[in-house]
Amino acid sequence: MARIGVVSISDGRGHVHARNASFIQSKQDALVASLRAAGHEVVVGRELVATNDLAVSVAREVAAADVDVTVLYYAVWSFPHFTMLAADATRSPLVLVASTDPTEPGLVGMLAAGGALDQIGREHARAWGAPDDPELAAAIGVHAKASAAVSSLRGSTFGRFGGRPMGMNTAVANTDQWMRLFGIDVEEIDQYELVLRADKADPAEARKAREWLERNTAGVHYDGDKLTPELLERQIRSYLAIRDIIEERNLDFSGIKAQPELTENFATMDVTEAFLNDPYDWNGPKETHVTATEADMDGALTMQLFKQLSGTPVLFADVRHYHADRDIWDLCNSGQHATWFAARSDDPAENLAHVNLHPEVFFFPAGGASVQHIAAPGEMTLGRLTRKSGEYRLQLMLGEFENYDAATNEELVAQSTPEWPHAFARLDAPGEVFLSEFGANHIHAIPGDHRAELRAVCDQLGIRLDEWSRG
Repeated sequence: MARIGVVSISDGRGHVHARNASFIQSKQDALVASLRAAGHEVVVGRELVATNDLAVSVAREVAAADVDVTVLYYAVWSFPHFTMLAADATRSPLVLVASTDPTEPGLVGMLAAGGALDQIGREHARAWGAPDDPELAAAIGVHAKASAAVSSLRGSTFGRFGGRPMGMNTAVANTDQWMRLFGIDVEEIDQYELVLRADKADPAEARKAREWLERNTAGVHYDGDKLTPELLERQIRSYLAIRDIIEERNLDFSGIKAQPELTENFATMDVTEAFLNDPYDWNGPKETHVTATEADMDGALTMQLFKQLSGTPVLFADVRHYHADRDIWDLCNSGQHATWFAARSDDPAENLAHVNLHPEVFFFPAGGASVQHIAAPGEMTLGRLTRKSGEYRLQLMLGEFENYDAATNEELVAQSTPEWPHAFARLDAPGEVFLSEFGANHIHAIPGDHRAELRAVCDQLGIRLDEWSRG
């Protein structure tokens, strides 16, 4: 969850503040208890703000605790200039929260403060309600979680293995813009480093991993050519190699070009990418490491943001085909889906029981295994950060992954590339709108409805939101 600062603003007249102090304190205590009950860490201002000096000093102390968001709380009429001073003393996103108890004009205080902030262009969000209302805590939590996700990007490093793949302009971002807008540095790493490290990786570890996959997946379909035990171990050694590079260079998330150099001369990166994005491997549970295929920078950025909001693996897929007769999209990519999506279980065995490793197809002469499965059904948030005329926007929608009987699944996957993983998605966006306006060939997804947090992310970053629905 998030770290939330709470500062209560009062009336600047001494006799009025003295009369209101216990009322404000009781409301603040109830709000803080509600936020803590929701799982958040709360940093409370040491005093109620009733003077200029306190507005500055209390806000600075709360800001020093590195809060994700600062709540300025209005239980009574409050002098608006206290809000202006407190806002200037913190750089965290602000949420102005009003008590709706009609015995005191808390709403009046919030509106006066919010109007003052509007006049100077200080962005903020607003919420209101009874301080112990779980819905109010949830509304504040949306902004706090969004801020925590945005903050997690700042100071992070993206590892870019290789350059632009196959002329794909949407896979390449402006590193200056990334630093200015998101606070992210980019470490450029030649793919040859991966090849060298893979050749030196522990063969016993690679064998152990291969045998684990042979035991736990639905099948490893060796063909003696495009997929052999040796090729599978080469893919596993690539995973071990990139794990070493990630640790040495302190990479927070990554992308691997792969095509065409690795896919034509070494091996596909499907196994490497799938298990980097998974919350486990043959050695047990681990932290996911967001990794985008084709070194897709904006794809990886979207995935990292989605991961910070959801705490789950993030889907990476091509928008492969639209089955107009079913109003279903086939989201399919060359074996890159994390195996977790096969059943979305905490137990790797449940997920891997639905996963097949197939020989790669003609696109990839070097061969290797494709990590094939059909994503488990459920509600999904889908979208991507894209750019129009150089400016970022978030294209966002809700959707549903669907799964069918064996015969229908087989019929659908046979229409594209059956060796690759598939997610059959019903999107909350008309097909003609999506195809006319979506700004990339890659799309990303996480389970559940995270649209509220992503709207707040856009507000905090000053990014345009394109949200699509059928309504």
